[in-house]
Amino acid sequence: MLLELDGVSASYGSVPAIGRVSIMVGEGEAVGLLGANGAGKSTTLRAISGLVRLSAGSITFDGTRLAAMAPHKISELGIAHVPEGRQVFPEMSVQENLEVGSYAPRAKPERARSLELVYGIFPRLAERRRQLAGTMSGGEQQMLAVGRGLMLKPRLLMLDEPSLGLAPVMTDVTFEKIQEIHKLGTAILLVEQNVSRALTLVARAYVLESGRVIMQGKSAELANNKDVQTAYLGI
Repeated sequence: MLLELDGVSASYGSVPAIGRVSIMVGEGEAVGLLGANGAGKSTTLRAISGLVRLSAGSITFDGTRLAAMAPHKISELGIAHVPEGRQVFPEMSVQENLEVGSYAPRAKPERARSLELVYGIFPRLAERRRQLAGTMSGGEQQMLAVGRGLMLKPRLLMLDEPSLGLAPVMTDVTFEKIQEIHKLGTAILLVEQNVSRALTLVARAYVLESGRVIMQGKSAELANNKDVQTAYLGI
């Protein structure tokens, strides 16, 4: 198993955020984390990245325990985290934003090859490589955020709400690109409120509610589950 969370709990100060979350992602697998706002999805990704300290449980990535590691050391193992809201550097060009993503020792020697890969997946970024990131549309900034994650040469790409705030046509493009990245062999852990679209991309998913996993299963099973249909699919 590439990534394993076992009974993970975390809090923001005295406020519990997730409790005893256990999930797994296999090598090259696409897995979803689903749930309403405040369910603990983003906190789970932040715990994996080392941005939130654990109060209980363990996180293991390819046999390495992550709990005591600094965030930059965790990313150097090959975990790329694309946060909610894109968070590009607005005063830097597209290419400068991408190059920031390849700072890790594992990625720096492959920077030129990684740029070629990213520009191949996202031709729009190649066209605008000298443009300031802050002047781009929301959809283009989302492409840039995902591309910056790819510059790390990740074994696991964690995506937090990649379709948030995007027009339907850009949502379609974003999901097509994520699928393309997955086909290259990169494992995906996807947090997404567009549950119906997420379930077409991932093989399995976990449903979080109030910081706990309340349901898990294959995508087709969850899509046909009456509770999931009522709560998340509007059926």
